[in-house]
Amino acid sequence: MKENSKVYFTDFRAKPGLNIPQKLQMLIKKAGIENIDFNNKFVAIKIHFGEPGNLAFLRPNYAKAVADVIKELGGKPFLTDANTLYVGRRKNALDHIEAAFENGFTPLSTGCQVIIADGLKGTDETLVPIDGEYVKEAKIGTAVMDADIVISLNHFKGHEATGFGGAIKNLGMGCGSRAGKMEMHYNGKPVVNESKCKKCKLCAKICAHDAISYDENTGVAIIDHDKCVGCGRCIGMCNFDAIKPNDGSANDILNKKMAEYALAVVKDRPQFHINIICDVSPNCDCHSENDAPIVPNVGMLASFDAVALDRACADLVNEQTAFMNSNLGENIKKNIIDKDNFHTNHPETNWESQIEHGEKIGLGNSKYELIRI
Repeated sequence: MKENSKVYFTDFRAKPGLNIPQKLQMLIKKAGIENIDFNNKFVAIKIHFGEPGNLAFLRPNYAKAVADVIKELGGKPFLTDANTLYVGRRKNALDHIEAAFENGFTPLSTGCQVIIADGLKGTDETLVPIDGEYVKEAKIGTAVMDADIVISLNHFKGHEATGFGGAIKNLGMGCGSRAGKMEMHYNGKPVVNESKCKKCKLCAKICAHDAISYDENTGVAIIDHDKCVGCGRCIGMCNFDAIKPNDGSANDILNKKMAEYALAVVKDRPQFHINIICDVSPNCDCHSENDAPIVPNVGMLASFDAVALDRACADLVNEQTAFMNSNLGENIKKNIIDKDNFHTNHPETNWESQIEHGEKIGLGNSKYELIRI
């Protein structure tokens, strides 16, 4: 019989003499981070820098607290995230780093460098064989795969497609290259928006399957879906957002693909995970705005098991009373009430599918022991 995974928890109470960053450092040490051999190892701290305009993302102070512990233990930490698939301020490395700096994630404030995992245009990826049910070869940002150790530092919040975003999402979706994100989000192959195509012909240069040609009269790109394998690299190459995915994945399948990508990120190397349950926004930090929190702040949790950690956080959030001046509260007023806060927040989502599939594929254990410190 599988033993329950240990998940460590501390609340946000801070009396004189012990502040919240210090409590976070105490938490991760109690959870066993010191048992990892960090000596001269490159350590990827996977974090979401937040889309500018959003104020719900984790403050850089949390990242500094974790980076300082890693340096104390002899490691070489860096903050990382992969470029986004959607159009925004984080779709290429230059804009992404600028957005990170704008939101306070600088070497001065965090004590470590920022490296965008999948390179300048989101095409710097490492193919990781996992032979999953949905993903055979995950496309992970190379900087993440080059690291010796992976630490996920996660803002635990609601999400409009996956139900919630925690360690599994930050690892799986967050570490996927732009092509990897397309694989998780979509079942189909990319299509060309003719009105946006600038006829630069860069997309054909990156296509390994000779699937892109150009209209003889207009010069607009054409994708031959018989030749296209759906790798999505042309999406990353296009500077004008003229190439887009087609046919979105159902939410349950999205969650399962995301879990398989998370497994690709952490398998065969040391891992450690931290979830911060504060400013629990109803939607992802990829939004350039954030709505009011749906529940009160809860606390900070840490574990070697990403699945157990997310499950414990979901349970803690579901113990909270909803803020009525929030998306969750509005749904309650409309009698859109499901069995938990996340379902009520976004009724079309099913967060359990990422937990169940994560456990099925060996990413972690849904049964946990909550240790309060």
